[in-house]
Amino acid sequence: VTVKDAIEQYRHTRNPKETLLKFGRCLAHFAVDTDLIYMTTCLTGEDTNFLPFNQGNNQSAGNPNNPNGFKTAYLWEQILEKDSLLNILDNFVQMRDILDDKGKKTGKQEIIFPRYHQLDAVRKLVADCLTYGTGKSYLIQHSAGSGKSETIAWLALHLASLKNDQNQRVFNSILVITDRKNLDQQLQNTIKGFNHVPGTITPIKNNKSTQLAKALETGDDIIISTLQTFRFALEKITSLQGSRFAVIIDEAHSSESGKSKEAVKTILSFNNLETAEEIDNNEPDAEEEINQIVANHQQLKGRVSHVSYFAFTATPKPKTLETFGIPVEQPDGKTEFIPFSLYSMRQAIEENFILDVLQNYTTFKTYFKLVQAIAQDPKYSKIKAAKKIKDYADLHPHAIRSKIKVIVDHFHNQVADQIDGQAKAMIVTRSRLHAVRYKLEIDRYIKEEGYAYKALVAFTGGIIDQENPLPEAYTETRMNGIPESQTTEAFKGKEYRFLIVAKKFQTGFNQPLLQTMYVDKPLKGVEVVQTLSRLNRIHPNKNQVFVLDFMNETDEIQKVFQTYYQATILSEATDQNKLYDLQYSLESFGIFTTADVENLARVYFPTKENPQPNQANLHPILNPIADKFKERSPEEQALFRKKLGDYVSNYAFLVQVITFSDVYLEKLYQFARFLLPKVRTEGGSLAMDISDRISMDSYRIQQTSTGQIKLLTEDGELVPFTNSDTSKPATEKTAPLSEILDYINKHFDPGDLSDADKLNAFAEDMTQKLEEKEDLIRALDPTINPSEETRELAFETVYKNLLEEIVDENNFDIYQQLTDNPSFVDLFIKVMFKNFQKHLEQRQGLQESG
Repeated sequence: VTVKDAIEQYRHTRNPKETLLKFGRCLAHFAVDTDLIYMTTCLTGEDTNFLPFNQGNNQSAGNPNNPNGFKTAYLWEQILEKDSLLNILDNFVQMRDILDDKGKKTGKQEIIFPRYHQLDAVRKLVADCLTYGTGKSYLIQHSAGSGKSETIAWLALHLASLKNDQNQRVFNSILVITDRKNLDQQLQNTIKGFNHVPGTITPIKNNKSTQLAKALETGDDIIISTLQTFRFALEKITSLQGSRFAVIIDEAHSSESGKSKEAVKTILSFNNLETAEEIDNNEPDAEEEINQIVANHQQLKGRVSHVSYFAFTATPKPKTLETFGIPVEQPDGKTEFIPFSLYSMRQAIEENFILDVLQNYTTFKTYFKLVQAIAQDPKYSKIKAAKKIKDYADLHPHAIRSKIKVIVDHFHNQVADQIDGQAKAMIVTRSRLHAVRYKLEIDRYIKEEGYAYKALVAFTGGIIDQENPLPEAYTETRMNGIPESQTTEAFKGKEYRFLIVAKKFQTGFNQPLLQTMYVDKPLKGVEVVQTLSRLNRIHPNKNQVFVLDFMNETDEIQKVFQTYYQATILSEATDQNKLYDLQYSLESFGIFTTADVENLARVYFPTKENPQPNQANLHPILNPIADKFKERSPEEQALFRKKLGDYVSNYAFLVQVITFSDVYLEKLYQFARFLLPKVRTEGGSLAMDISDRISMDSYRIQQTSTGQIKLLTEDGELVPFTNSDTSKPATEKTAPLSEILDYINKHFDPGDLSDADKLNAFAEDMTQKLEEKEDLIRALDPTINPSEETRELAFETVYKNLLEEIVDENNFDIYQQLTDNPSFVDLFIKVMFKNFQKHLEQRQGLQESG
């Protein structure tokens, strides 16, 4: 049997594993060059499902130069060396059922071989644990599309059976923390692929705390649990001093877990989009939550020597690198932090395991002009009011409708036929309320244009939209007409082409048919990569992707992606002096004193006289301080609360890497932690105030750039927490509303806004006002008033009355344009009547179907 014969037999036999074992045992006896060349071609060529052992060259595709021979020599010298290959065949290779789009078995199977970075990571992690035992932390930075599920499964399997020189298990149990429903099945399938391994898997599902405690106490081999039980799990494994544990943390930034998931389960009511965006954007990120749990645990218990951490992520944050990364001393005395194992985004793209999501990136800019709608000229904070006015323009109903038109038309003309007519799109919005309004508008527009597409929406909790009221709250289930648990499965259907999301599915969502993304949300930091990476999954007929971005600039997108394109390092350790800077900054507000902190500490910390303190006794200390907070200006309140939150999060992080001798810092941490929920800033009042005093004059969306965003072949660098602002907040300057509007218009009015831009915005504004006229709605109801002529007359009467009212809103130029040309105004009213009547019919149809 030659190598070539063995490979061919491997591909066609009914028992491929047995063939591979025979192949491996006899491989060492073959040294014929032609066979090795053929094998090398198979391993490094296009047949990547066979043995894709591409080593990589400086985090790119290919292999490094070999001064002693072929670049691929490492294949037969290391990977296919007798003991190495037998280890691969015994502990990595497996058969897997091929599933269809609905997750059902097709009757076909595929052979899974580890890719080079997977094999390398698992072997190096196992070797390090064997050398140093337990108590270390490891960061595995593997790009999206790197096969993290398989890598985690293989690592868990190896760690569960790892024994030291005394033939003792290094770890009694392996705890896998994940929120991916498919991973427990993935692990079970992997274990089943090795029938000689006695390892068992315990998924924690019902009675989580009780079941988890029992599994840990009895030393079950591999235990799979969720982030929600992570805090309890750490407490439990810390108390089990006689056992040793490996904690594998899967993709530490799922947006559907932990506190953030619980926080959005409540039904919230909003009457403006600005407040909804602010609330949703302040929800905690799950990666931060994991860091926080580990920090709090280590703060109380210290670093425990019988627990090792293995954190998997494609986009580590600074805290994640400093918590789990490897510290490397630099010549200048600083300490960098790097991942233990790295498989870069660049290499994954060049090896064609994922797509480059920046290949077709189009940005849009909105141009508009706003006018003052009241005779008075009240004063506002210039900075804050300018932001709220800009938000008003971006979130105006006319803006949403204009964007939906651009989105649906672009999809219909350029996307719908992609991937053999199966292409799908995701619309990323700023908040759950935005998602609700986008769903209502896209349903209306699709029906109006007669398209066969359907849209789904994805968000958690319930939303009461006061501008689109329903007897019950809007929920994902209500709007989609299917249970929330079935949204992902339903999106696979041919008719569903749009998925509108608000945080949910911006991370961890895997749909290869997703080909285009429409972004109408400011993306910051790692969220840029996590969100846009939903597009990078490969599909046989998918060779390009599109991004249309209404909110972000290409240079900012490029900057963030560059950080994670190759290696990601943390430039230096966090300086503990910055914590003192924050302390000084907080105390300089004069809202609390050191005596307040000491008083809370005496009540909070247990003593011999009071071993179990009652937290209810903290409120009499904190309430007067919260009252002082309320007396401050909105600007001071916002800054104080931000710095208080910064202190809480950064102290909790720093205690795991720095030993503090100053006990007052711990007292201030507990004080700040309990004060934070009591000092909330008032949100939304300024937005409502201003939105009632301005109106849209003109509006236009214009494409500003298109093409590929190119990345450089260099490593990315993150910087640790910094706090440069230690001064008291400056008094904000105020200005009349007219002056602020002039400032905004100069920046967003290009000077060439046409009459069409003006009339489109005006028509949208009038439509909104007409919808508030209940008498008109009844008069236009055909069941009440069957005569179209009578309905049109009623509409004309109400419309002309409204037209007179707009003079009081400083819209005299539009009023003059309409009234100076009677034939035009008559035509305009007729068109408005037809459109408004059609709008009411569609709205009624949507309400009935919803």
